[in-house]
Amino acid sequence: MSNSFAPLKNDTFLKALMRQETDYTPLWLMRQAGRYLPEYRATRKGAGSFMSLAKNPDFATEVTIQPLDRFELDAAILFSDILTVPDSMGLGLYFEEGEGPKFERPLKDEKDVLALKVPEPGSLQYVFDAVTQIRHTLNGRVPLIGFSGSPWTLACYMVEGQGSREFHTVKTMMYKRPDLMDHILRTNATAVATYLNAQINAGAQAVMIFDSWGGALADGAYQRFSLRYMQDVVNQLQREKDGQRIPVIVFTKGGGLWLEQIADIGADAMGLDWTVNLGQARAKVGHKVALQGNLDPAVLFADHDQIRQQVTATLQAYGAPGAGHGHVFNLGHGISQFTPPDAVSVLVETVHEVSRQQRQNKA
Repeated sequence: MSNSFAPLKNDTFLKALMRQETDYTPLWLMRQAGRYLPEYRATRKGAGSFMSLAKNPDFATEVTIQPLDRFELDAAILFSDILTVPDSMGLGLYFEEGEGPKFERPLKDEKDVLALKVPEPGSLQYVFDAVTQIRHTLNGRVPLIGFSGSPWTLACYMVEGQGSREFHTVKTMMYKRPDLMDHILRTNATAVATYLNAQINAGAQAVMIFDSWGGALADGAYQRFSLRYMQDVVNQLQREKDGQRIPVIVFTKGGGLWLEQIADIGADAMGLDWTVNLGQARAKVGHKVALQGNLDPAVLFADHDQIRQQVTATLQAYGAPGAGHGHVFNLGHGISQFTPPDAVSVLVETVHEVSRQQRQNKA
């Protein structure tokens, strides 16, 4: 499939990431293609399983586009999973209904860890094929975001074998055998950078690193085992393609303690969860990065008037964007599968309307 794409019609999202002036605050939603949409549930049923959906470029394209056909969103995000990389390393990713992702062969001992290798380039071709197909299907409507899990977050699943509340197994390895943990994280950093660069070459116009479990680490351990390796990834990324800047977003859930340090690793934008005040974050990081976030996803279960009030309060917390600052509206974490779609319509309309008013009032 050709990598010659239609010109972009709506670049507001990319401009905000690069801290350029925009007519309104752009928005997209983490997990915007997902189970809260009846059309997604129908497509997934037809595919048979989550991985059948993710590994088929036709299905992945269909569900990536679905939320854009329903809502006036300013970016599309590739439909995939953060665990495709360790799956391609031979750990055997599978999903149990209602229990989330698991690995058949987690890294249990030194032998497993030392055998870990960066995946073969062709093992993730289905992802890159989906990226290119989605770009063509979008036909320039909005930019496409590619993504990966962070080295630390991937390591958590790879060692625990599944999600965790306490991360006892991976933290035990981290403290008892930091040499083994470093081997996993170095391998993951190389794999993630290679994976994201391949998505960029396939057509992704921005990329995001999801550090979902960085906030589970103690101060000191976060910098040593998560932030350091995210910086390694950022340092290896291709930042320009066909004369266009490729912005990079990093997001540590629970990372509010470390905003200034995260802003220093060289990314273009930083995602924030709902525990952080946007105005205070903006004051702390200054002109270093744009900010993305950070409405509590639970707000979308409230009445429509309350949703409008909370969205407006989030925009007011950031303040009117100025030269050298940028804000992309998003949730503070992924949208819940139980969210009513009409609540998302209210969210999108309010963000666009109120953020335009902010700029008019400032002028």
